[in-house]
Amino acid sequence: MQNITKEFPGVKALDNIQLKVKKGTVHALMGENGAGKSTLMKIIFGIYTPNHGTIKYKGKELNVSSTKEALKNGISMIHQELSPVPHMTVAENIFLGREPIKGKFGWVNDKKMVEDARELFEKLDMKINPTSKMKDLSIANMQMVEIATAVSYHADLIIMDEPTSAITEKEVEQLFNIIQSLKAKGVSIIYISHKMDEIFKICDEITVFRDGQYIGTKGAHELNQDTLIQMMVGREIKQVFHKEAAEIKEVVLEVNNLSKEGKFKNISFEVRKGEILGIAGLMGSGRTEVIESIFGIDPPDSGEIFIHGEKVKIKSPQDAIKLKLSLLTEDRKLTGAFLPISIRENMIISNIDHFSQLGYVNKKLVDETCKEQVERLNIKTPSIDQLIMNLSGGNQQKVLLARWLLNDPDILILDEPTRGVDVGAKSEIHKLMSKLAQEGKAIIMISSELPEVLGMSDRVIVMHEGSKKGELSREEANQEKILEVAYS
Repeated sequence: MQNITKEFPGVKALDNIQLKVKKGTVHALMGENGAGKSTLMKIIFGIYTPNHGTIKYKGKELNVSSTKEALKNGISMIHQELSPVPHMTVAENIFLGREPIKGKFGWVNDKKMVEDARELFEKLDMKINPTSKMKDLSIANMQMVEIATAVSYHADLIIMDEPTSAITEKEVEQLFNIIQSLKAKGVSIIYISHKMDEIFKICDEITVFRDGQYIGTKGAHELNQDTLIQMMVGREIKQVFHKEAAEIKEVVLEVNNLSKEGKFKNISFEVRKGEILGIAGLMGSGRTEVIESIFGIDPPDSGEIFIHGEKVKIKSPQDAIKLKLSLLTEDRKLTGAFLPISIRENMIISNIDHFSQLGYVNKKLVDETCKEQVERLNIKTPSIDQLIMNLSGGNQQKVLLARWLLNDPDILILDEPTRGVDVGAKSEIHKLMSKLAQEGKAIIMISSELPEVLGMSDRVIVMHEGSKKGELSREEANQEKILEVAYS
């Protein structure tokens, strides 16, 4: 790719970008959120058309105007944001638009489709039932289906945009085995991830972008974590986990013997003013289900919840918000952002009464407040009128954080707050969490990244298969201890 430029209304997403990927190699694309990585990949895959620049593929100039054309040319892609068709089966999702046909009337051969999907999963060593509905899968298994789908096209170039953001370490290992076998067959892979250890483990070369511009390409062996971060952000980040001491005071939230059939049982814990309580556990351990139950999304079957010492009944998210709870959800696209509307509307949507009088919204107050939040959280956008869908994943996450901060919550629940977020934005979010704790907020944080749990938590609850297995102080918690408690 040479001199690729892409402009959107009010923003130049890519400015004369270069990229050269060799056959049979894994090429990492690195940069902060908003650097232009996903935009460039969408150009290769035919979702966007560049304003300028040329693409050469296998020595010939390539103009891709649709994803269908990209797939026909042997280019497939695993997208950063999952977009399954939830009420269709796994097999139907994999072969959508290319279903096997039987008979002269062109009926879909469902039996062959299921057999082909099963064979694909066996080859990739994935334990997924092809006849299951996508809506019944965990996010981790949805991600594995997305990976299997990309591989099923037998492409010569596979783009993997944050393929491990929602999967466990075991599944990451599985993906790396798949990558090694693809490399051996001469398949090239463009790999985007914010997880540094993965980049150095699996990639041959690394290209860095910053603010839509090309910074450079190096062999993975020529860089280390510090030099790579410096290339990405243009400065040195001394501390990713920015945890500052906060005064921990009285109990704000207390949960006693909370249970939900088939999801979790007898969960008890408390969180105090000024405290960051980490919840650790593998995918499927019930972490998200517990906090969604507390927030009224799926109320518990039994158990008690106390806020400031008073027993409360939370039957809906509206009840939770009135009680000064806020929840940043695990999947920003599916359950967080309203993608087709603006940053402004996304920010105020859960607190619109605050900005209204006699049924009219005070636009001046809204604009002032939203601009303050953009500045406070360093959200990269030309204006608050920009559609949230046009922002990078990390900047979308900051808009959702701003939404809940406008509610001035006493209890802030953050489910995977830095998933798919670059190292610079991650540091900013951690800094903000520390500041909020110092202001007296009670924070519950769920994270699949153990270093994040250990770096940011005052106390850690460990969950496994729907049960609370133990509780560790900041001083005694380490990765080995958490895994030991989880499997005890």
